Amino acid sequence: MSQSLFLTLQALIGAKHVQGSEEAAPYLTDKQGRYVGQVIAAVHPASTEEVAAVVRVCAATDTPVVVQGGNTGLMGGATPDASGRAVLLLLDRMNRVRAVDTDNDTLTVEAGCILQTVQDVAREAGRLYPLSLGAEGSCTLGGNLGTNAGGTAVLRYGNTRELTLGLEVVTAQGEIWNGLRGLRKDNTGYDLRDLFIGSEGTLGIITAATLKLFPLPKAQATALLAFDSLEQAVALLSHARAGFGASLTAFELLSAECLALLREQFPDGPRPFASARQPWFALLELSDNHSESHAREVFEQVLGEAFEQQLLADALIAENLVQSQAFWQLRENMSDAQKRAGRTMKYDISVPISQVVAFVAHTDALLQTQFPGVRHYTFGHLGDGNLHYNVAHPLDSTVDAHMAHYAALSRLVHDSAHAHGGSISAEHGIGQRKVSELGRYKSAVELDLMHRIKQALDPRNLLNPGKVLEQMQP
Repeated sequence: MSQSLFLTLQALIGAKHVQGSEEAAPYLTDKQGRYVGQVIAAVHPASTEEVAAVVRVCAATDTPVVVQGGNTGLMGGATPDASGRAVLLLLDRMNRVRAVDTDNDTLTVEAGCILQTVQDVAREAGRLYPLSLGAEGSCTLGGNLGTNAGGTAVLRYGNTRELTLGLEVVTAQGEIWNGLRGLRKDNTGYDLRDLFIGSEGTLGIITAATLKLFPLPKAQATALLAFDSLEQAVALLSHARAGFGASLTAFELLSAECLALLREQFPDGPRPFASARQPWFALLELSDNHSESHAREVFEQVLGEAFEQQLLADALIAENLVQSQAFWQLRENMSDAQKRAGRTMKYDISVPISQVVAFVAHTDALLQTQFPGVRHYTFGHLGDGNLHYNVAHPLDSTVDAHMAHYAALSRLVHDSAHAHGGSISAEHGIGQRKVSELGRYKSAVELDLMHRIKQALDPRNLLNPGKVLEQMQP
C-alpha cells in the first residue's frame, strides 16, 4: 500500500514535490535532536486544494498526516513517529501574500510564509506585524499559529491568537473551511478559529490566515535595568505599566547568572553592567507613536520616578539604535549561550506575575535541596509571566549525570509551577515531549472535553497522532 500511496501522491501534486523517506531525512529529526521519525513520503503541496486532496487520499487509506513548518519547535510536535506509517506535509511552497488591506489593517498570507517575511511585508505597507521571536528568520506562520507562539511583544500585542482574525483550514476529512474574515466583531456562533490556533496540527491543517496589523511606531526607547531583588523588578514592572500604558512593549528578565554566561560564551559581545553585583536585570522597551523627543521625555520621567521610589538600582538607556540592538542581542543570544556551554534542562513555564517571586524562590530552594549545586539560568518574558526556567549541571558533575535526573527534576519544576497557579507550557506547546505530563496538571473534566473535541473533528486520529493528547485509539 505504501508504494501505491506514494505513486498516488506523485500523481496529485507532481513527482518532484513528493520525497521518499531517505530524501525526506532533513525533516525527520526535530530541532533539538531528541526525536527521529520515518515516513511513507514528504509532500510539498502548492495550494490549499492540493493539501485537501492529499488529506483525502490519506483519510481513505487510514494514513496519519503530520504537518511541519520551519521545524523550529522545541517539543517535537512536528516530527512523525518511527513507525513509518505517516505522510509528512510541508507547506514551504505555500508562501504567498494573498491580500494587504491597509484600510482594515489586515494582512492575509499563506501558512508557509516565513515570519520575518510577514513582518517585512507589513513594514513595506507602512504597518507593523508585531509577533517577534528568536526563530523569526526560519519559523513559518503556520507553525506560529499551530503553537500559538508568544515572543517578546506579548506584553503589548498578545500571543499569535490575539493577532489573528481569520483562518483557512483543511479538516481531517479533506474539506476546506474558509474562515478568512478580517472582522474584529463576529458573534455568529462558536469561534472555530480559536479551536485550531494552538492545536499543533491535531484538529486541522491551517493553510492561511488573516492577521491584524498595527501602526508603525515613530520612536522606540530601550533600557537595560538592574535590580537589587526580583521583588524590585516586579514592582518596577507595575510602575512601568502605569507610567507607559499601552506604549510598554517589552519587559524581558535576565538573571545575573545569565549575563555571566553571555559574557563567558560571547566574549566579544556586549558587556553592560560587567562589574554590577545586582542579581536581576531587565530589558525594557517603549514604543511611541508621537516622536523621538516625546518617547525620550516619557522614558526618563517614568524611570526617574522609579529611582525616587527605590524601584530601581541602576539603568542604562540606549542612546541610539546600535546600543538598543546591543541590549537586545543579550536576550537573543541566551539560547545559543546555553547550547555552547552544554545541554541544560529547559522549562517553559508561566505563572501569574504576582506569583513570580514566590515561584522562583520556592523552586530554586527545592532544587538546591534535592540536587545540590545545580545552576539556574532564569530569563524570559516577565511582562506576561512567562519564564524560561533553565537548570544546568553542577560544576562538579557532568551533563550526562545531570540529565539522568531529568524526570525527577522536571516533576519538581512542573509541580511548583502548577502549585503557584501556573502552566507547564507557556509558549512552546505540548508536542510529544510533554504529552504524558498533561494528565497530571489538567482536570478530568478538561481532559475529557479536549478528547471529545479531538474525537469530533478527527475521529480516526489521523492528524498528528500522539501529540498534545495521549494516544487516542481510532
